[in-house]
Amino acid sequence: MVFAPSPLLTVTIETCPDGSSDLHLHAGGQGVWIAHLLTVLGIEARLCAPFGGETGAVLAMLVRRSGTAVRPVAMDGDNGGYVHDRRGGRRDVVATVPAPPLTRHELDGLYNTALVEGLDAGVAVLGGPDGAGVLPADTYRRLAADLRGAGTQVVADLSGECLTAALAGGVSLLKVSHDDLIRDGHARSDDPAELRAVTAELVRSGAEAVIVSRAEQPALLRVGDRAAEIRTPRFTMLDHRGAGDSMTAGVAAGLARGADLDHALRLGAAAGALNTTRHGLATGERELIERLAARVDIRPAGAGAAR
Repeated sequence: MVFAPSPLLTVTIETCPDGSSDLHLHAGGQGVWIAHLLTVLGIEARLCAPFGGETGAVLAMLVRRSGTAVRPVAMDGDNGGYVHDRRGGRRDVVATVPAPPLTRHELDGLYNTALVEGLDAGVAVLGGPDGAGVLPADTYRRLAADLRGAGTQVVADLSGECLTAALAGGVSLLKVSHDDLIRDGHARSDDPAELRAVTAELVRSGAEAVIVSRAEQPALLRVGDRAAEIRTPRFTMLDHRGAGDSMTAGVAAGLARGADLDHALRLGAAAGALNTTRHGLATGERELIERLAARVDIRPAGAGAAR
């Protein structure tokens, strides 16, 4: 089950080989991207999300067409979205429409849908909202506690108040970027020693395991007293966006298959690394991700030089 309070309609303008413009229309947003890559990796992903208005109708169709199972909750407003222009080699924002706040009845419907689907699924991924004010942060505390209390493994990819709330409910695994830890005041710098100390605090606050993604640097792992680094081959980066969501999806896929944590982490690291070499966000090919996973190295923190 993937909890996605803010699915987005995304429009990207690219350049064709002959110089003409090419228009790409996709379902987007963190939860949608995670669910899509789970589907690519052979996992039945059930996306619990609100849909409304013209953008919502298009979004739901696009998600279903990708193979992801949709568990929709109707809402009165339209879904948010954006238009990005990549013809110049970078993402230029043309327009952005924020995700609407959920009403009390919409939130109740989304919560109940995610709760029941999460209990049936056995593994639940909690994605964050697209901006502030979409839903109360305490929703994550309640949902994490209710799912974990019933035996569901909870994977959270969150930041800010939503991260703090989910930890209060308890999570099986927390994935967070080092940029978010610095932005939210958990860490003052990207120094590995300081980030490792933060991971220890996050474990004490309610996470069984913590992964800190660090862009092109090795990710940091904390499981109890164990501190390790997750290292992948270094590639020329095309676009870093979506790599963290790919990592989360890969780890969740491994857990859903019944793999041990290290195998799941290797799959997640491989998915994230390959995504940086692609134009699409949280995209990839199952066979290539699984082959690259064999080259991912998990070693004690500080052991050896980064590759």
